[in-house]
Amino acid sequence: MEWKGRRGSRNIEDRRGRGGAVRAGGVGGVGLLAILAIGYFLGVDVTPLLNDPGVGGAPAGSEMTEADRAAGEFVSVTLADTEEVWARVFEEQLNRAYTPAVLVLYKGVTQSPCGGASGATGPFYCPGDQKVYLDTDFFTTMSRKLGAGGDFAAAYVVAHEVAHHVQNQLGILGKANQVRQQVSQAESNEISVRIELQADCLSGIWARGAHEQFGSVEPGDLEEAVNAARQIGDDTLQRNAGQRPMPHTFTHGTSEQRSRWFLRGLQSGDLAQCDTFAARTL
Repeated sequence: MEWKGRRGSRNIEDRRGRGGAVRAGGVGGVGLLAILAIGYFLGVDVTPLLNDPGVGGAPAGSEMTEADRAAGEFVSVTLADTEEVWARVFEEQLNRAYTPAVLVLYKGVTQSPCGGASGATGPFYCPGDQKVYLDTDFFTTMSRKLGAGGDFAAAYVVAHEVAHHVQNQLGILGKANQVRQQVSQAESNEISVRIELQADCLSGIWARGAHEQFGSVEPGDLEEAVNAARQIGDDTLQRNAGQRPMPHTFTHGTSEQRSRWFLRGLQSGDLAQCDTFAARTL
C-alpha cells in the first residue's frame, strides 16, 4: 500500500505518551467465551489469543518510538482516505454530506464513553462520542498472533471501525442496538453479526474507492485485507484458541462470511449491496 508522503487526517486524537496511559499487563486467565462488551460489542475481541504479557501496552509516560510515530502517520493517512472515499460515496449515492469520525490513538489503556479500552479489546467504535479507539500495538498482534500482517490488512482494520461510524451516520447502528437490548442474548448475537458483516462490506467499498481515487492499492494488498477478514472470524479465533467453534456465541461472523461480504462491497461499490439486515442468508 502506497501511503508515505500522502495527506494525513486532522481528525486524530493522539493520547499516546500521556501520563494517563498505564500498562495493561498480561491478559492471562481470561475465559475463552468472555466476549468483551465494549459499549455495543463492536470491537474485534481477540482476548483468547492475548496471553502474551508484552501485548498489554506501554508504561505510563513512555516515550514515543520511531515505530509509534510511523504507525500514527499510517493511521492518519488511512483515515484521510476513508474521509475522501465516504465523502464521495455519500454525495453520489445518498446526496448528502459525510461527517468524518475522530480516531483516538492510545497505548496501554484509555477511557471512552463505551468503557475502558486496552490491548485486550482490540480496536472499536464508540457511538457515544463517535470516535474510533485504536492501540497501534494491535497491528503487531495481527501480524504475530493472528497471521494477518501487511499495511493493507492494518488499513482494513481502520476502515472496518470507520464503517461503524458510517452505519451510525445512516441511523443503522442506533436502531440495531436498540433492538438488541430488547431480545435474547442469542438474538442479540445474531444482530451483532449482521452489524459486523455490513461493516466488512462497507470496508470493501472503501478499498474499491482507495484504488479508484488514490491508486494506493498495490499487488497483493487486497489479498492481505481478505486474509485479515478471515483471520478475525469468530470460528477461526475460537479454533485457534484450541476450542470448538460455537456459532451461538458468534458476534462478528465466520471467516468465510467476513471475507465474502468484504469482497461484495469491493466488487460492487454499492451501499445497497451491503444490506445484511435484508439478507436471508449471510
